[in-house]
Amino acid sequence: MDKPIKTFYAKYGEALRYLIVGGLTTLINLVIFFCLTHLSIPWFWANIAAWFLSVLFAFIANKKLVFSSSNTSASVVLKQSVSFFALRGASLLVDTAILFVGLNLLHGSPLIVKIIDQVVVIALNYVFSKHIFA
Repeated sequence: MDKPIKTFYAKYGEALRYLIVGGLTTLINLVIFFCLTHLSIPWFWANIAAWFLSVLFAFIANKKLVFSSSNTSASVVLKQSVSFFALRGASLLVDTAILFVGLNLLHGSPLIVKIIDQVVVIALNYVFSKHIFA
């Protein structure tokens, strides 16, 4: 039993760790978004704040836990963080577009629209992150 688990983890460990970190990142994003919107902050600004704080968490967690990037020299961390935030900025555009269409045009439930939005964003971010920490 031990060997099949080790084999499975060796093959899929990175993806599993990414899913866990992605789930936590999504949870952080959702909690901040809904706390701020319940404080009457417009969805756009709530989403920007939720994005920034969740991306900061995701950068640290992905670097350390998912992709095991151990290089901590200032130049490498700066390059990785700029790339990470820039690519996550691209997914922020998709995020904002989904929220705009779902909330403003389709008048959908904020919870359902935000969850759908986060599923799409997680998939995009995995592809982006894999190239940054390689």
